[in-house]
Amino acid sequence: MAGVHKQCMTRLQKEYKSLLKDPVPHITAHPSPTNLLEWHFVLEGTKGTEYEGGVYHGKLVFPSEYPFKPPSISLYTPNGRFATNTKLCLSMTDFHPESWNPMWSVGTILTGLLSFMYDTQTTTGSITTSRQDKERLARESLAFNVKNPIFRKLFPSWVEELARRNAAAVQPPASNGATAPTSAGATGAENGEQQQPQQPQAQQQQGGAGNTGRGASPAGGQEEQQQRGGQRGPLNAFVTLAIVVAVLAAVWVSSGEEGREMLRSWAPWSGGSRSVS
Repeated sequence: MAGVHKQCMTRLQKEYKSLLKDPVPHITAHPSPTNLLEWHFVLEGTKGTEYEGGVYHGKLVFPSEYPFKPPSISLYTPNGRFATNTKLCLSMTDFHPESWNPMWSVGTILTGLLSFMYDTQTTTGSITTSRQDKERLARESLAFNVKNPIFRKLFPSWVEELARRNAAAVQPPASNGATAPTSAGATGAENGEQQQPQQPQAQQQQGGAGNTGRGASPAGGQEEQQQRGGQRGPLNAFVTLAIVVAVLAAVWVSSGEEGREMLRSWAPWSGGSRSVS
């Protein structure tokens, strides 16, 4: 690092430690492993803007007189706002050394760059594209960056992020797996609702059958009793007749002529066709 002022090296080392300790939102920066005057940075697109999801890789090149002279800024990643591999004309770059403030640091420089990126003001190195183009470039930015070996070496976490995104993209959406059980459950619920009204009908049918069985029991008993009574009717008549015959025989034996006359008077009741001699 011959020719680099000691003050410059001390200042850049101090700023790097500060960035590691207190990172600036949406900004990451690391010096090159072989050149402290060359820094690489990443700007993350803010949510809700046309740059949302974008990962923009760029480079800062500091003069050996830093912090008394400003650095140059350029971007590698296509973004739709600035031309790539072109020095940008900003108040904190080497295009305007007269407006440079030695109190500015790497963090304030990149914060200003990110703010200017969301603006529409034109300058040397700026370009004009549609919102759709910016959104498309934001989606493609990370895949573009990982092709750069310097990016892969200095920002390995972003390389891992790309692998994670690619893995998530090839997996089926989680909402589809969650919807299928819900639909099946809903179908089951609908079937259950359709079957529920049928259950009381089945219960009523069973209940009616049970009531009919209980109601038929007394009637069946009466019929059975009537059948038994019908069967006992002739038997009772026969027994009664046998008793009458026995009584008549006893009278016949024990009676004289008067008894026979009485028997003859009973003949029509006992059969009418029987003669008494």
